[in-house]
Amino acid sequence: MAGQGLLLACVAWLALRYPGTGPVVWRCAGALALVTAAAVAIAGTMALGRNLTPFPEPAAHAQLVRHGIYAWIRHPLYSSVILAGFGWALVWMSWPSGLAAAALIPFFHAKSRREERLLRQKFPEYRDYESGTHRFLPGIY
Repeated sequence: MAGQGLLLACVAWLALRYPGTGPVVWRCAGALALVTAAAVAIAGTMALGRNLTPFPEPAAHAQLVRHGIYAWIRHPLYSSVILAGFGWALVWMSWPSGLAAAALIPFFHAKSRREERLLRQKFPEYRDYESGTHRFLPGIY
């Protein structure tokens, strides 16, 4: 969790420290990305309910969630953080912040792979779920 916090702090700080200029349409796209990220995060949090934990390891009482936004993607909370990072960079038109946001992708890819190994151990049916849904973007990745 410390690595994730550090990356997010870099995204935020770099945007404020090195703002840029550009077409307003890009800033609007960034704002739309931030709103979408919030909606995805809320949907993921609501679908998880009591299963929500800040750690990759599923809680002892956890059940496999396959409904709501989890019917389309396996890691909506990670997706929301990545999208928010890019949205923030676009709002501020900050290419250094955008580079830091890009670093969120391999970070969450590695974190999700670890989490998925643990989920396969706890839930034998996770392999079927995994084969039918994408990791971060519905129909793409």
